[in-house]
Amino acid sequence: MKPFECRARVDAVRRLAPEILEADLRLDEPPALEFVAGQWVSVPFGPKTVRAYSIASTPRSPTRLTLCADVAPGGIGSEWFRGLKPGDAVRFKAPLGGFVFSRADPRRPLFVAEEIGIVPIRAILTELYATGFGRPATLAYWARDPGWLAYDAEFGSLARRYPGFVYHPVVAGAGGPARDGAGSLAEAVRSLVADVTGLVAYVSGSESMIHQVRDVLVARGLDRKAVKWEKFW
Repeated sequence: MKPFECRARVDAVRRLAPEILEADLRLDEPPALEFVAGQWVSVPFGPKTVRAYSIASTPRSPTRLTLCADVAPGGIGSEWFRGLKPGDAVRFKAPLGGFVFSRADPRRPLFVAEEIGIVPIRAILTELYATGFGRPATLAYWARDPGWLAYDAEFGSLARRYPGFVYHPVVAGAGGPARDGAGSLAEAVRSLVADVTGLVAYVSGSESMIHQVRDVLVARGLDRKAVKWEKFW
């Protein structure tokens, strides 16, 4: 889909955790946006400075987008997101990105996310299970502590309502490295995936984590092209 120059207004801002914010944007132009769950928007901050934000909502609400961001880094994008308030005008380009799930793909999906990397996967899973996806799927999701597991309650609810969906949250151990998501998720995937036959993986988070998880799966015999990824940092 061709990206559009979009204008919107902030409807609401919510704090999911001390450093994780959501913002609902009501579209003005175009009045509705066609996109695929897992895509993102690009917000300009100057001639050569942009920031990307994954869309947390699904295509079933094309007139209103929900963005979600980790504002802990404190850079230009973090400060902008922290400052959003209802009524503010927002400009961005969308939709962008190819980290999307094809329902025509018969393979069994494994989703792996590290902290804010959960956002596109949340959109994909919400869309799938809201529209009759009846096949098995697994999510391994790491955070430095329980408060950073954004959407944890949603995934727990999905697992209770859909027996084919396995949710495996992973939290850093007390006294461990603050951002040991790469090693923790690699170990989780190693224990969760014994057989890669008919598997496709969607991995979202840090470059280090993506590499380590991919290495585990490739060592199990999975084709590297069967690992889709979205790098956040």
